[in-house]
Amino acid sequence: MKIKTGDEVIVLAGKDKGATGKVVKALPKEDRVVVEGVNLVKKHRKANPAGGQQGEVVTKEAPIHVSNIALAEDGKPSRVGYRFEDDGTKVRVSRRTGKDI
Repeated sequence: MKIKTGDEVIVLAGKDKGATGKVVKALPKEDRVVVEGVNLVKKHRKANPAGGQQGEVVTKEAPIHVSNIALAEDGKPSRVGYRFEDDGTKVRVSRRTGKDI
């Protein structure tokens, strides 16, 4: 998966199309990522009188498939490529500009 935690991404498809945010969590086994402020869902939490917790409705970010997002560079979507440096290290590069990420 080419998107990593901390990347600034833009949503390409879905109800939040055009929204940008930072990747909070990457789930590579599921090909999904959690993006800050995107794909918000409401979860109803059941009350637990023994634990002293009231019932409530919590809004949180749900994972979104990695195919529906792209790396944001200057507010525009960009693909991610790789390049090997002279010392053998692998570096992510932007396909739009060719700059290191």
